[in-house]
Amino acid sequence: MTNGKSDLKRLSRGDTENSGGAIWHENFRQAINILRSHKMRSGLLIVGVAIGVTTVLAIVTVMSGLDKRVQQDILSVNKPYLIVSRFDPFAGTKDKRDLMRRKKLTSSDAEAIEDRCPTVDRVDLQVNAEGMMSVLRYGNERTNLIQVMGASHNFGYMFSFSIEKGRFFTKFEQDHKARVIVLGYGPAKDLFPHRGPIGKMIKIGTHRYKVVGTMGSRENIMGSISDNYAIIPYTIYEKDRSSKRDDYQIAITIRDGFTLEKGIEETTALLRKRRGVKPGEENNFYITTSETFKEMLGNITKYIGLVLVVISSIGLMVGGIGVMNIMLISVTERTREVGIRMAVGAKKKDILQQFLIEAVVLTGIGGIMGIILGMFAARGVAMLIHFPYSVPIIWIIIAFVFSSSIGLIFGLYPANKAAGMDPIVALRAE
Repeated sequence: MTNGKSDLKRLSRGDTENSGGAIWHENFRQAINILRSHKMRSGLLIVGVAIGVTTVLAIVTVMSGLDKRVQQDILSVNKPYLIVSRFDPFAGTKDKRDLMRRKKLTSSDAEAIEDRCPTVDRVDLQVNAEGMMSVLRYGNERTNLIQVMGASHNFGYMFSFSIEKGRFFTKFEQDHKARVIVLGYGPAKDLFPHRGPIGKMIKIGTHRYKVVGTMGSRENIMGSISDNYAIIPYTIYEKDRSSKRDDYQIAITIRDGFTLEKGIEETTALLRKRRGVKPGEENNFYITTSETFKEMLGNITKYIGLVLVVISSIGLMVGGIGVMNIMLISVTERTREVGIRMAVGAKKKDILQQFLIEAVVLTGIGGIMGIILGMFAARGVAMLIHFPYSVPIIWIIIAFVFSSSIGLIFGLYPANKAAGMDPIVALRAE
């Protein structure tokens, strides 16, 4: 036996001193004593549970940071916004040929929205040819294939891109079709590794463009790919690079004090009139909101996180099997102790409670260790991959409750086995 006869008598007395609270207290103390007397066995069990909880909590925390990082990197706009395009960008390829026959959006559509919709703050017209990439050259230096897009002067204000050197092109340059260009961080580094880029003339095909600014690195989740772009005024894009594959979209930010719904209502009414959509006919354009993007991206990270959590929870199940195994060994070793407790008056529920408390204490300690280690592990990973560090408090509570429940569930069979012993047979055990 681990404790003396006085402990057993105190645990088994039926008088007022042996109230429910006293039994719980004594069983908890006994569980701690068992843990101390079997340090190696208990330690291994605690470490196993701690590793499982650490893995789950670290994954949940990293996925929470991933969700915030994706929102920052892909949404890129600090205000509520709308994207107007010819068709739903998230729709499948079915019937896309028919959708491609729709009339393209135009610069006059963008100007009309900005002038005639009171809810609108700024409007940006963007144009590029799907799948079309270009090489930029300066002297002997050249870039890899990158995307060159046309945009309005509002692009520099609406989206969370930082200017590292120089400036963004102006409305005057846009309206007068100036051949000016703003380089992304990637092409700026490739073309001008040891010199200042501002004012230099670079070539795209047969045309030369003056560099007026360069963008800072976005440190995007997509890596260096997200920095490989260049922007020119859409007016000169239409003149120099126009093709049948060009497609236009209009980005709209909503003025403070107005809702996305009001912005959609005004924009839809205006475009239906401009594009000749008759009453009762389906729109020949599509409006996507920032909330749609957030919801879509949130669902992606949510389901990825759920799959990873389920996979990592297998480790906790393995820890639960370890709990059952160790508790069965403990029951076998302490058969005589159980018999003595029953002989001096302990009830089945007291024996059951004692072994369950021991199992819950072991896995609970493992859970606490796992939570602490998981938070440190998540912080380290977040710093390494530049994710926001975000610890959902609800998951800390879930991790502790789940780890304790592992002890309760997997300790139930050994505890029930101990409680069901015949006291006479148990007393004969050596």
